[in-house]
Amino acid sequence: MFSLFLLPLFFHFPSVSPPKLRPDYYAESCPHAESIVRTVMHKALISEPRSVASVMRFQFHDCFVNGCDASMLLDDTPTMLGEKLSLSNINSLRSYEVVDEVKEALEKACPGIVSCADIIIMASRDAVALTGGPNWTVRLGRLDSLTASQEDSNQIMPSPRANASSLIDLFNKYNLSVKDLVSLSGSHSIGQGRCFSIMFRLYNQSGTGRPDPAIEPGFREELFKQCPQGGDENVTMNLDSTPYIFDNRYFKDLVGGRGFLNSDETLYTSAATRRYVRYFSKNQSAFFNAFVEGMLKMGDLQSGRPGEVRRNCRVANGQSVII
Repeated sequence: MFSLFLLPLFFHFPSVSPPKLRPDYYAESCPHAESIVRTVMHKALISEPRSVASVMRFQFHDCFVNGCDASMLLDDTPTMLGEKLSLSNINSLRSYEVVDEVKEALEKACPGIVSCADIIIMASRDAVALTGGPNWTVRLGRLDSLTASQEDSNQIMPSPRANASSLIDLFNKYNLSVKDLVSLSGSHSIGQGRCFSIMFRLYNQSGTGRPDPAIEPGFREELFKQCPQGGDENVTMNLDSTPYIFDNRYFKDLVGGRGFLNSDETLYTSAATRRYVRYFSKNQSAFFNAFVEGMLKMGDLQSGRPGEVRRNCRVANGQSVII
């Protein structure tokens, strides 16, 4: 999920959201909103377990690009290149149809009330809770963006090659701490990644023509078999050894040199982040608490730009769906 692209000095980073965000935002206008979201997410989990992990990562990919405004859900138009085909999202983000199903159910119950941006926040929480992780109260009341920017996404979002130093710098721009970075990386407790994301780690780490020495030898041989040079780079592998259960196994794997992405394992090989990896590997409750805190802080990022409640998460109101 996570080389970081150079960020122009003029780039506008989201700020903490206005105080209107609150847990009871839909209490009167759509009282069953959260239960509707969880019902659809549970259905998705049963149908394809990997899908909820994919949806859970939407919050990071959305909120870091101009705030939590569902800009990442917008399809391209003749006059706009959206974020779905940005470098960090293309062939990586998936399961947009789950959000479509959630939105359809909410529109039937409460037309024009619940924003797609809030759906991402609720669905991300539910993906964690439904797979064994913590449950928490989310703050709601976001508006959906009127537009999206592939360029902004490319300038901001890190790649699987990112190291701990660049990730720390990025998170700091959003007032997110080193602890937040490590705990939120624990989102990789569930789901899978593509061989494409680790080919350089296996065959040319840092231009050496050799594998990353941090990879545990047995795990390295497993990766060689699944991700051979010249093979299908769209083959997927588990991000940790319990890919359908949200737990602290991810951190145990990092300590054991079995982190899948470079941006994962660097959290253990870097002195700046190692202590948190060790701590969370030994204390699952501490990880859960830190993860919830990080998700709430990230969910508060807002751009302050004008918005709306989209009727279709893929298009701004007033625009036609392109078939």
